Amino acid sequence: MSVESVMARIAEIDRSLVPPAPAEAPTTSFSATLGAQTAAAEPANATAAMATTAFTPTAPAAGGGGAQAMIQAASAEVGQTEQPPGSNDSPRIAQYRQATAGSGVGPWCAYFVSWAAKQAGMPLGEQGQGFGGVSAVADWAQRTGRSLPAGSRPQAGDLIVWGGRHIGLVESVDANGSIHTIEGNSSDAVSRRTYGADGGGATSYVRLAA
Repeated sequence: MSVESVMARIAEIDRSLVPPAPAEAPTTSFSATLGAQTAAAEPANATAAMATTAFTPTAPAAGGGGAQAMIQAASAEVGQTEQPPGSNDSPRIAQYRQATAGSGVGPWCAYFVSWAAKQAGMPLGEQGQGFGGVSAVADWAQRTGRSLPAGSRPQAGDLIVWGGRHIGLVESVDANGSIHTIEGNSSDAVSRRTYGADGGGATSYVRLAA
C-alpha cells in the first residue's frame, strides 16, 4: 500500500469519529415567549374591553327647566283625541296610562299629567309611580308640601286642580292673572284652555318645580 493511500485512509477514519453538528434550532427568548402568550390572552382592544357604560338618570335642569320640559311634552300632544269619541281610550291615551301604576281605561286627565311629568324627568308620586286619579295627585301634593291653596298665583309648570274632578297643567300666566292650561280629557281631547285669575274655580295647585 502506498503512503498516499495510508494517509487518505487515516483522514477518512478521523472524519468518521467526529459527530455531526446538530441542526440549528430557532432561537426564542423567554421574554419573546412571554410576550406572545400575553398578546394572545389580551383582547385586540384592551381599552374597549375595559370600558363600561354608566347610567345617569335624567334630572330636571335648574331654574325651572323641568317645568319647561313638561310644558313642551304636553303642548306637543294638543289635539290628541279619544278613538272612538267618548271611549276614554286611543292608542296614544294608552301610552299616557303607562306612566301610572296599574291603571285601566277611564277618565284620563291625571294619566296625562302623570305622563307629561314623567317625560320631563320629575314623575309624580313618592316612587315615581304616577297617579290615575285627581284626588290621589292632590293628596300626594298635600302630604309632600307641594300643594298651593285656591287663590294662589300659579306659575308655568304647576298643576291646576278642580276638586277631585279634573286636573291640568298651567302653560303660562298673563300679567293680568289669566291662566292658560293644557288639559287631557278636556272635551275628549288634549286641549288648551284659558281661565281668569281664579283658575275657573280651581281648588288648589301643585308645584312640581322649585
